[in-house]
Amino acid sequence: MSLDLGATRRDMLIVEDLKKYFPVRSGLLQRVTAWVKAVDGVSFTIREGETFGLVGESGCGKTTVGRTILRLLPANGGRVFFDGEDLFALGRGEMKSMRRNMQIVFQDPYSSLDPRMPVGETISEGMMIHGIGTAQERTETVADLLKTVGMNPYHARRYPHEFSGGQRQRIGIARALALRPRFIVCDEPVSALDVSVQSAVLNLLRGLQSQFGLTYLFIAHNLSVVEHISDRVGVMYLGKMVEVTTREAIFRNPLHPYTQALLSAIPMPDPKFKRQRIVLTGDVPSPLNPPSGCRFHPRCPRVMDICKTVDPAFEQKQSDHWVACHLYSASAAEQTAPSAP
Repeated sequence: MSLDLGATRRDMLIVEDLKKYFPVRSGLLQRVTAWVKAVDGVSFTIREGETFGLVGESGCGKTTVGRTILRLLPANGGRVFFDGEDLFALGRGEMKSMRRNMQIVFQDPYSSLDPRMPVGETISEGMMIHGIGTAQERTETVADLLKTVGMNPYHARRYPHEFSGGQRQRIGIARALALRPRFIVCDEPVSALDVSVQSAVLNLLRGLQSQFGLTYLFIAHNLSVVEHISDRVGVMYLGKMVEVTTREAIFRNPLHPYTQALLSAIPMPDPKFKRQRIVLTGDVPSPLNPPSGCRFHPRCPRVMDICKTVDPAFEQKQSDHWVACHLYSASAAEQTAPSAP
């Protein structure tokens, strides 16, 4: 499904009905007995120069979406277009060239860096693979990148264990910038960092976006972080996209009950302000055996009979506001309307 969100800016990335299933194997022959539906029909667009925040509970499929878009994981269905190019149709050589435009900053700054390589070699490795510049030019580029992310050029000779978590994440950001990409997947880049350094890394990312004209897919589960950095926000639940709209609309007028529950859990800095908390009952269902109909219906405080059997369509309900919920569909209106005398 292609989404035309009425963008004033050009759509750089278009994700249509993306699916990623992981096999469950059992028995002596390790045959596939079931599938974990980590991502099951996700569609959204990202406009050039914007930050698209992707949020949801742990295990909802956010990271899998980011990695499948970049073809770090093979997709089971759907299409992804980058500047009009169908990424899933590209051959190996074509995809290698395309990767110069698309990079990723991983969540864990400890495991994403090779402990046996000086960070200068880690940053320049992509340039070597793509044959960019001479050895001297790559060394100069690494020094410039380290200064760009707030570190010193002599750090290039040190190893990852000699740095703090915040410094390692800055190195990861420098590595992502080495090929001068236009699109970066930020996979929870601050969740593993101390609160004291999270804001510094977020402000760095915003500054780099302005400096290099970057477009971000920013994956997070912290809504306060998403509010700080995102232009538009997509909310995922159990492998499905349930709501997409602007940052202002998602925090001022959320439509989906799951989004409303997430926002009600955000702590308020003012102790005198009392937010009406929406407490969800029950546990998140397993993606191995998701419920029929709307996947949120076992925990939804506003569940209706139609929610239990019919999967709601992901449709535009307001200007630049998409939601998958029967509360806003004509069929639900007929169900809840009083019968004629």
